[in-house]
Amino acid sequence: MTSGSLFDHDARMDAERLRAKTLEAYRQGPDVIVALVAGLVAELAGRVTALEAENASLRARLNLTSHNSSKPPSSDGPGSKPQPKSQRTPSGRKSGGQPGHPGHTLPLVDDPDEVQVHAPTHCEGCGRSLTDVAAVRRERRQVMDLPPVKVQVVEHQAETKRCPGCGTETTGAFPQGVHAPAQYGLGVATVGAYLNQGQLLPLERTCETLADLFGCSLAEGTLERMVGECHERLAQTEAAIKQGVAEAPVAHFDETGVRIGGKTRWLHVASTAGLTFYAAHPKRGREGVDAVGVLPAFRGRAVHDGLTSYWQYAECGHALCNAHHLRELTFVEEELGQPWAGDQAGRGRGAGAGRGRVVSRGAGGVSAPLRRGP
Repeated sequence: MTSGSLFDHDARMDAERLRAKTLEAYRQGPDVIVALVAGLVAELAGRVTALEAENASLRARLNLTSHNSSKPPSSDGPGSKPQPKSQRTPSGRKSGGQPGHPGHTLPLVDDPDEVQVHAPTHCEGCGRSLTDVAAVRRERRQVMDLPPVKVQVVEHQAETKRCPGCGTETTGAFPQGVHAPAQYGLGVATVGAYLNQGQLLPLERTCETLADLFGCSLAEGTLERMVGECHERLAQTEAAIKQGVAEAPVAHFDETGVRIGGKTRWLHVASTAGLTFYAAHPKRGREGVDAVGVLPAFRGRAVHDGLTSYWQYAECGHALCNAHHLRELTFVEEELGQPWAGDQAGRGRGAGAGRGRVVSRGAGGVSAPLRRGP
């Protein structure tokens, strides 16, 4: 409590001191009483203003969701999930193809795998046989379909021969990779790895799909081994993707939480228009980004959502993702009631035109509120 204040450090009024000051002012006359009341009102008004600002700040934090901020959807919590709302604005046009829009009809192929001719046998007019009559024209229609697929079994036999001269027996060599009496080949491993890793099917469902479509009764352990072998084969490809992103003039950086082996990990992604590099790490911030190894070597312009860790890399340029700008403008419009934010968001959508453009700012020119921590 300051010497002139009637409130203690917990913002409680000191009743005894107020009484003493009031009596003293009463003895000194009306002007002193007016001054006392004016000072008290001014102090109360200041405290009300500060409390209102604090209250507004707390309410704003409570109203932050994945719809109007950089928070992930998982942080919205049960019962607080916002109604889905697209950042797109109505165009006023009907859904579907627009007038003048080029169609995408399934085209005919020049060399079909099979041709079935459907010839009339008798004349519809008089009933005469048309078997030996040449066609005057043909109408083509094609059906694209999948043929029945089943596992193709190739048996390899290694012969052993005895030399008629010395009697030594020599056995032929099996092809590389053929090491078991019965095994699945590279084609099954390729489809299994694709379904599990590319289409994100769980191990059990991947095995069920292979059994239902192709008759391959794969064990989950076998599938895991196939995925591991695929990972090893792609090591050079992965390294080339990582280098390509690191050397790009513009790259996008982001991170999201994932569960791996029952534990929370952070999936870091660095991408360009043609390349995407993923890496999981226990840490989200600078330690994880350093371990991934793309951004520390990057010298182009890094596009991101303003995570504080990203700004620590001063050897590259920076740009803020326009999608996050739009969410923040949505918050200002919906929660703070400022219409200008909606107008600005509309201009931002028009500038992007759906092509993922960004608004570039240098690291030194971005104010603290735009940065996202930690």
